[in-house]
Amino acid sequence: MDPHNLFMTRATYRLVRLEYVAMLLTAVVLAALHLDEIRWPAFVALFAYIDLIGYIPGAIAWHRAGGRLETRAYHVAYNLMHSFVGAGLVAGVWSLTIGPEWALLALPIHLCGDRGLLGNFLKPFGLSFEPQTHPAYEEFVARYEQSTGMPVPDAHPDGARRPVAAA
Repeated sequence: MDPHNLFMTRATYRLVRLEYVAMLLTAVVLAALHLDEIRWPAFVALFAYIDLIGYIPGAIAWHRAGGRLETRAYHVAYNLMHSFVGAGLVAGVWSLTIGPEWALLALPIHLCGDRGLLGNFLKPFGLSFEPQTHPAYEEFVARYEQSTGMPVPDAHPDGARRPVAAA
């Protein structure tokens, strides 16, 4: 991916996820080395707030609306809560008001787990709140793979794609 081509091939997608898995493992090892120093209620709260604010309300609204959200607010909330910038602000405020502590490892563990293990990145406004392959992306994938012979990431975790209409 570069500033002019905002997509990844299957290989680059896997490499980016591998980087997040490496960061996840680093954070988990640090947590394991300091298990007795972690305030577990704080760890759980820091781990959970990300989805309690950033994912669950949008997922509920998306399901209730039959897969169509009328507002971008849920995407914004997801992206704010699931960004390292947002987590850094939370960690900074937490460290200044409560003090730095090992429970803050919950933040990179959550975010790196989402990206590395689940493949969840930030949500663009034009896409469904819950992962669904956009028809324009399916068409792009078909054309890109046909012209280059290079596969892009699977449209679905199981590798299945809906058929793309011929252009």
